[in-house]
This record gives sequence, structure tokens and C-alpha cells, in this order.
Amino acid sequence: MSLSTVLLIGGSGFIGSHVARLLAERNIRVIVPTRRRDRAKPLILLPTVDVVEADVHDAASLNRLMQGADAVVNLVGILHSRSGSPWGADFERAHVALPRAVAAAAKAAGVPRMVQVSALGAAADAPSEYQRSKAAGEDAVRASGLEWTIFRPSLVFGDGECFLRLFAGLLKLFPVMPLAGADTRYQPVDVRDVARCIVHALDSDDTIGQVYPLCGPRVYTMRELVQLTGRTIGRDPCVIGLPGPLASLQALALELAPGPTLMSRDNLRSMSVDNVCDAGCTLPFGFTPALLESEIGRCLADFTPTDRFERARSKARR
Repeated sequence: MSLSTVLLIGGSGFIGSHVARLLAERNIRVIVPTRRRDRAKPLILLPTVDVVEADVHDAASLNRLMQGADAVVNLVGILHSRSGSPWGADFERAHVALPRAVAAAAKAAGVPRMVQVSALGAAADAPSEYQRSKAAGEDAVRASGLEWTIFRPSLVFGDGECFLRLFAGLLKLFPVMPLAGADTRYQPVDVRDVARCIVHALDSDDTIGQVYPLCGPRVYTMRELVQLTGRTIGRDPCVIGLPGPLASLQALALELAPGPTLMSRDNLRSMSVDNVCDAGCTLPFGFTPALLESEIGRCLADFTPTDRFERARSKARR
């Protein structure tokens, strides 16, 4: 379909900012709603991106944002929620109610096209509240009557950011890493690959009504990811996989610890199943996926002594 305006819900986030840049390069107008405009400062500089202060959970605001759009992309997702049945209230708000509201507003405004970014492992019978709520959000989009496409990415890395930074910080302090879910397998995917798949889907009618898993080219266990992190920052960690009861205690301790939640019991339930694509499946549309190893140096540069020294020298102009 021919696009002139795309509404990007969650456009100021990690994946969304890459999608916005790709659309802007094609001279497509992009509307990015955010509660605080200063959170999207890098996007404000893009000539076709319009950053708007709005609450997307408010129906009236959502209806206004839809006016004039040709398509809407919903990227909103959270990792943690208060617990509940079948999932917690925070998951309900972000993963279920919001996709339903976005789809309803699009339908009412005559916006025909919707792309929903879900998560690998989303299923109604999945072990975690996170995965089940993601599946319920998908169901809401499917039932909307819109021309929808759903993407399910694995762990996402790229542009100097990745989920391994947490491990790097711990490995700088502790030579031994007790690890829940040490043998769970993952297939990390580059954020730029995810973004270009989303933009391609907006262009292609062949993607309507399709669900696409998004994975990188290589499968790693969590143990291997921690070991890769250690090698990158000059550490040789001893990784000890925790059995079920100890893993649950670790997750509970991290869930209750002050500060940002690093891990929860629901995260641990997600880790009871592998987070990988089917054999031989990585990216659709003939795209070649990027390797995690190609980006990990930039991602963990802050934890590498040589890189810190070089940056200090550069600042001192030596």
C-alpha cells in the first residue's frame, strides 16, 4: 500500500526509534505520541517525524492521533507486572487493553493497516503471565477486522544497547555467576533487522494476516551468553546453573530488591521454555540477520578497560 503517514505507538522506545528513522528516510510522515516530549529528543530532529505529547491509554487522545494516518504500528511492551490471573494488571493495560484500544480507534478512524509487535513465545497456554498477555493482545488485533501483521521477536540487541549489560556489570564484581535458566536457549535478533521487517511489512500486502517470528542466525544458551559477555570484557566467569528451588529463590530476591526490577518469578517462568525460532527460520523477506558478535563490542564498551581508557584520552585530547 502507498503510505504517507504512519502512527507509531511506542515510537520513542528502542525498536520504535529505528522504525521512525527508516520511515523518515523514505519521506513518510511519522507521528510519535509520548507522555514526555523530551524523551524523544533524537526523533524531534528528523524532518518528517512529529513528536506529540499524548496519553495513548486515553481513548479520546488515541482517536485524535489516528486522524489522517494510513497505518498504525504498536510496539508497546513491558517486562514486569504485578501478578494476577490470568496475568497482572500492568500486563493487562500494556499488552491487552492497549492493542485492543489501538485497533478499535484505527477501525473507527478508517485506518486500514496495523502492525503489532508481540514476543517470541506468546501463547495462550504459555507458562508466564508475560507470554499469555502478549498472546491475548495478538488475539485482540486479529479480531479487529483490520489488515494486520504480527511480529514476534526474540531478545533484541543493537545500536550499542543489549540485554547483556546487566551480566557485564555483575561480572565486573563477581567471578562466580549463579544463574537461573542457564540452559534455556535464545536466538537474539538485531534491532535494525526488526525495524526493517516492520517497514517492509507496511509496504507489502502479502504480509497481511501473517505472523512472523524474528530471530538472529545463532542459538545460545543463557550460560553461553554470560560466557560470551565475560570474554568480551576480559573476564572468565564460572557460571553455576541453579536448580529449580534455588532459581525461584534468586528470582524472588531480585523481584523484591529495591530499585529497578532485574528479574522476577514471572521472568523465570518464561525461561522454562526455549526462546528460539523453528529450525532454519530466522528473518522473513529474504533478509540476512546480523550476528550478536558483530555488535557486542559496542554494547559492552563501557565495561572494557581499554575502551574506557581510550575515551578518557580522547576527552583529554591526548
